Amino acid sequence: MKKPLEILVTNDDGYQARGIHVLALMLRSYGNVTVVAPREPQSGKSVSLTLDKPLMIEQPETQPASETLGSLRVYTLTGTPADCAKLGINLYLHEGRLPDLLVSGINHGSNASAASIYSGTLGAAVEGTLYDIPSVGLSINTHADNPDFEGTLFYGRQVIDWVLADGIKRGIYLNVNVPDIPKDQIRGIRMARQGAGRWVKEFDHRVTLRGKHYFWMVGEFEDQEAIGAADADHNLVNSGYVTIVPHRIDTTDYEELERLRENWKLDR
Repeated sequence: MKKPLEILVTNDDGYQARGIHVLALMLRSYGNVTVVAPREPQSGKSVSLTLDKPLMIEQPETQPASETLGSLRVYTLTGTPADCAKLGINLYLHEGRLPDLLVSGINHGSNASAASIYSGTLGAAVEGTLYDIPSVGLSINTHADNPDFEGTLFYGRQVIDWVLADGIKRGIYLNVNVPDIPKDQIRGIRMARQGAGRWVKEFDHRVTLRGKHYFWMVGEFEDQEAIGAADADHNLVNSGYVTIVPHRIDTTDYEELERLRENWKLDR
């Protein structure tokens, strides 16, 4: 008898976020799900780790497998998404195995373009990829607390099916972004590249009644793509497409490496 898949789930919005609950339920149709999620929201943490204090863990929920759903065990952790992924992987290692799949999400908010650099959602996927676990970050393009997840679950399932059937190249993780529109209005799935953009006017400078200066991060997104750039992920999402961007763990630019080696007369 074939063993059920073992799936590790995390996010950066925290255990209470709606997205991780609907994702865990969907993934239980594939096998047993272990959720290790931040106790509090941890957006923008990228691949940061907690090194200066202990990580406190609780297990608020377990559910046995049924005829149609795999088992569920849920842990909350006082750490970052990468902490959660690392601890979840170590839970499996103590059991003598690795998870078959890591899915981080469903993130409330797009992780297209430059957001992918800061994303805690993708930071967890990086951690899984370091252990050669097929890893996917899944996001919906809205920060609403309870959006319509129908399209995200439908297309997310399609991506998971492809990953399980074909695998992902070693050292690669997938960044999947879904537009926040009704499922029947989504135009399909497109492979894409990371779009070019950055945030400007990022801080709102304020002064307390006692004259202390402080800042709130706000910011406006500045699109650096040519008008109509059809392969940039944020443009495609805004046009109604689900996007898949394969990201690399190895960020070396090999062409620039060779150019600088030659120009600077460095030995191989």
